[in-house]
Amino acid sequence: MTSPSPGPLPPPVLAEGLSAIAERYDVLLCDVWGVIHNGREAFPEACRALARFKAERGPVVLISNAPRPNPPVIEQLAGFGVGPEAFSEVVTSGDATRTLLAERAPGPFWKLGPDRDWPLYEGLGLSFTELEQARYIACTGPFDDETETPEDYRERFRAAVAGGLEMICANPDIVVQRGDRLIYCGGALAQLYEALEGRVHMAGKPHQAIYDLALAKAAAHLGRPVDRARVLCIGDGLGTDIRGANAQALDVLFIANGIHGKETVRDGRLDASVVEHLLAIEGLAAAWAMADLVW
Repeated sequence: MTSPSPGPLPPPVLAEGLSAIAERYDVLLCDVWGVIHNGREAFPEACRALARFKAERGPVVLISNAPRPNPPVIEQLAGFGVGPEAFSEVVTSGDATRTLLAERAPGPFWKLGPDRDWPLYEGLGLSFTELEQARYIACTGPFDDETETPEDYRERFRAAVAGGLEMICANPDIVVQRGDRLIYCGGALAQLYEALEGRVHMAGKPHQAIYDLALAKAAAHLGRPVDRARVLCIGDGLGTDIRGANAQALDVLFIANGIHGKETVRDGRLDASVVEHLLAIEGLAAAWAMADLVW
């Protein structure tokens, strides 16, 4: 006898602003790219909303799949105009991934990704070599994310899989928004590697390690254990932000006008039916939805 199939997941409630739901929560875990900036400039209303919550309710932990430790990410945020009033802590996939890399030191590793991601590896005692001599792949994204796609790596990945190399991927995002474009991230390369039957390890969203780290930071600010029923995750990525929050049984606010903005927002208005459809086909749930993060 088989168990009955679960019924359809409830659709998200459309919220006019964070102020309408803020009293339900003590902690925010908020995504960065697509929610508070687009890779070139900050979204002032989103920053003001986070600042209000931090001032009036509790800690705001920015939780990013950036493949670098948080100091350069905080510096980048400042360059976009996101000041410390908008967040209490920044936790990155890079922070969580350093543990995976340290466990495999010294390697050697084949380093796949742009030079700007070098801070991920500093101080871990790792050695690097060409792919043919490597024991592992350390991936933060394409070498050139402006021009390359995962297909540019297919043949190299075939050889690496045949050689039994594991990939440590520091950025599970498939794509992110840069200005008005979507660019490929490490997750897209990891997706191809797995499709070729390679083994991939990740610590960023939607995986548990980054949430454990973020909640520990929040507890330190609260001075007490976190009540998970009073934590709200905010994000625009279905496969990372929403799936990760669902896996942790945390409430989530879906920001539609991020990487799914072209599908979900028409003439500046959120199309609730499209949001509901996108969540349903992925088997995901969001407690709340809004077009852009505002107070």
